[in-house]
Amino acid sequence: MGKQVVPESARRRRRPTKNGAVLSERLIVETALRMLAEHGGQGLTARRLGLALGADPSTLYRYFAGMDELTLAIGAELVGRALDGWRPTGDWRADLRRLGLRIHGAYLAHPQAAVLTASRVTGREQETAVDEAILAVLRTAGFPDPDAVRIYHAFIDQSLAFAALDAASLALPAAAREADEHKWESTYARLSAASHPNIAATAGLLAARMNHSAYPTALDMLLDSAAGQLGRATGREATRPSGA
Repeated sequence: MGKQVVPESARRRRRPTKNGAVLSERLIVETALRMLAEHGGQGLTARRLGLALGADPSTLYRYFAGMDELTLAIGAELVGRALDGWRPTGDWRADLRRLGLRIHGAYLAHPQAAVLTASRVTGREQETAVDEAILAVLRTAGFPDPDAVRIYHAFIDQSLAFAALDAASLALPAAAREADEHKWESTYARLSAASHPNIAATAGLLAARMNHSAYPTALDMLLDSAAGQLGRATGREATRPSGA
């Protein structure tokens, strides 16, 4: 049986830690994010986190039932940051595009944490707020519920999948990442037209594009498909905003 977690209002320390801070769930999550950035996923342990907070590691279990629950709280914090400053404008496509880019960007700001959490379903308040916002945009735009759920599913999974992929690259040691990026010029660009005619024909374009995230392009393709579907369903011509 897991350790019982006491509601935060009842578990807040009255005395500061050795570092002079009063423990809270938010402080623990922020400290864990900093440790992940400095040491990666393998470096995040209850002992190290307790040392960083100036508290006995056992104190953490008054806030989280275990390290996995802390991991879920970190993931919820990241995805929840996408809503900071975001408000729907009534233009469903522009609203979803902006929100998708914000979700992707929130994870990439903490690549080590993103690798650890992007595949998880947290069920926490920040995550459900994002899900509610996406579904609200789709349903308000006029998508029938089955279509709204299908597009929501593709939208959020695409956002998180690219976040995980791009974060994994950013989390590599700098030398390894640079070596990977250089292969588009050192290897692909030197393949002969006789053996690899299509790569040779597009080598310059590949080198210019492949070291950048494909997420904005994939997001636009998803939204194009959704807009076309909505246009067919309502009889309205689907148009793509200029500059998108």
